[in-house]
Amino acid sequence: MKHANPTYMAFAARPASTDPSAASPVEPLPELLNDRYRLERLLGIGGMGTVYSAHDAVRARFGDPMPYVAIKVMNDHYAQYPDANALLFGEFALTQRLHHPHIVRFYHFEVDRQSQRAFISMERLQGTPLDQLINDHPQGLDEEAFQSITLSALDAVAHIHACALVHGDLKPGNLMLGADGLRLFDFGLGESSHATSSGLPRLQRHRIIAWTPGYAALELLEGNPPTAAADVYALACLIYELASGHHPYHHCTAKQAQAQRLERVLRCPPNLSRHRWRALQQALKINPASRRITAQELLVAFRDYRRRPWPGWLRPWRAPP
Repeated sequence: MKHANPTYMAFAARPASTDPSAASPVEPLPELLNDRYRLERLLGIGGMGTVYSAHDAVRARFGDPMPYVAIKVMNDHYAQYPDANALLFGEFALTQRLHHPHIVRFYHFEVDRQSQRAFISMERLQGTPLDQLINDHPQGLDEEAFQSITLSALDAVAHIHACALVHGDLKPGNLMLGADGLRLFDFGLGESSHATSSGLPRLQRHRIIAWTPGYAALELLEGNPPTAAADVYALACLIYELASGHHPYHHCTAKQAQAQRLERVLRCPPNLSRHRWRALQQALKINPASRRITAQELLVAFRDYRRRPWPGWLRPWRAPP
C-alpha cells in the first residue's frame, strides 16, 4: 500500500483482473460530500479503498473543538463496478456489533448525492502505526510497552471473534498507537458467521489478491475462507515482532516458511517468559490443525503470564506411567 500520510492506512488488497464489461464510468469525488464533509487531504490509499481527512461542518457548527473525521471511499478502480457501494456498506454493517476501546469507531454510512459514491465516516486516527513502531525498535519493545500494546491488540481481536466476526487482514500497518491508546482498523476483508449478516454483500475474492503475504495463514493461501484461527496466526506474527523487532518467519509466506521448515528454528525472544512463549508458539503453528489456541486463550496467557499451573493445552506432554 502507498501512504500519503503515515498516520493512517487503508485497504491492503491488490486489485486483480476484473471483467471490464461490468465497469461503468465513475463520477469524480467532489470536495464537499453531502454539504457536510469537506475533504482536506489524503491519508491513505490501498488496492480497494482510499481514506481522507475531512472537516465535518455539523461538528464545527455545534462547537466541537476537533471537527474532523476520516472518510473512506472505494478507490476509482473499484468504484466503477455495480457492487462497489454495497461492498462498502458490507464493511460498515459488519462493524456495527463492535464496541471496544481499541477498535476504530465507525460513525455513518452515506451515499454522496452528487457523485452517487458511497462513503463511511469514522474516527480520525492520529499516532504511530505499529509497523513504524517496530522499525523504530529493532531489538523489540521494552516490557511495559510490549505488554500494554499486546494486551490491547489481543483484547480487541478476542472481542471481534466473540462477535462472530473475523478481521481478515491483521498486520502491524492496521493498528495505530495514539495518545489515547491502540486502535485496530480496516475491516475491508472482514467476514461474519453471524446469522444476521447472512444477507450482506460478500467480497468476491477471485476478483482481488487480498492477503498480505507475511501475515496470511497457510489455509488462506490454499484458498480457504478467513477464520478466527487465521487471525490468530497473523496476530502471533505481530506479537513476535513487537517482542523481538523482527518477523518470526522473516516475512516469508506461510508456504515458504513451511517448505524451509522455519518453524523448527523459531527462538523465544529474550523478554518473553516461558509461559507466554509456549502460548505464542501454539499461535505461530503453520499447520492450522496444530494451531490449537484462540485469541481469548492467548490473551489469558499474556495477561496472567506468571500464573501457574498452565492450562491443559500448554502443559508439557508426559508419557503415562
